[in-house]
Amino acid sequence: MRVLVQRVKAASVTIDGAVLGEIGEGLVLFVGVGRDDAQHAGAPETTFSEASGPLRAGLMAEKVANLRIFSDSEGRSNLSLLDIGGAALVISQFTLFADCRRGRRPSFSEAADPGPAETLVDEFRLALERLGIPTAAGRFGAHMVVSLVNDGPYTILLDSDILAEPRRRRRSPGTRRPSVGDEQKPTIPRPTVSSAEN
Repeated sequence: MRVLVQRVKAASVTIDGAVLGEIGEGLVLFVGVGRDDAQHAGAPETTFSEASGPLRAGLMAEKVANLRIFSDSEGRSNLSLLDIGGAALVISQFTLFADCRRGRRPSFSEAADPGPAETLVDEFRLALERLGIPTAAGRFGAHMVVSLVNDGPYTILLDSDILAEPRRRRRSPGTRRPSVGDEQKPTIPRPTVSSAEN
C-alpha cells in the first residue's frame, strides 16, 4: 500500500462540478493499493512485514495519524494530525503503482483489482476515523478534481513494503561510506628513498 501524504491548509474533491468532500487544516491522502496488499492474512499481525489486507490498511492509518509533521508553537515539526485535531481527505489513487520502466505508457499491472482496492481504501479511511480523525473522501473509480492548498509544501510518500524493512544500522563513528569505484582503485606503493641515494 502506498500513501502520498500532503499537508494542507484546505482541500476539496469535486465530481461533475459538485463538491463531494472538503476539509480545512489537515492532510490529503492519495491511497494506492497493490496486488500484494489485497491478500488477506489469517492471523492478527502487528507489524508491516507480517500484515496484509485490512490489517495493513490499519497500520498505515496509524502511521499517518501519528506522523509529527505539523508545527508547534516554536515552529518545529512536533505535532501530529491527532495533536492538532485536523482532518483527512482520502482519495483513491491506483496510479501510485505506475511502472514507467519500459516504453512511454505507464503500466499498472502491480495495482490491485478494483474490488479489493476499493475495500482497502475504505478500510484505511475507517481506521483513521476509529483513531478520532474526521475524514472526507472521493468516489472510487470516478474522475475527480482535487483542489488543495499545500502547506509548506510538505509531501511524503509512505510505502508499506519499505516500512516493513528493518532500518539500516548506523555506521560506527569514524567509518566512511564506500564511494562508487572504491573497489577499483589500485593500491600504489609509495616509493622509498634509501640513505645511499641522499
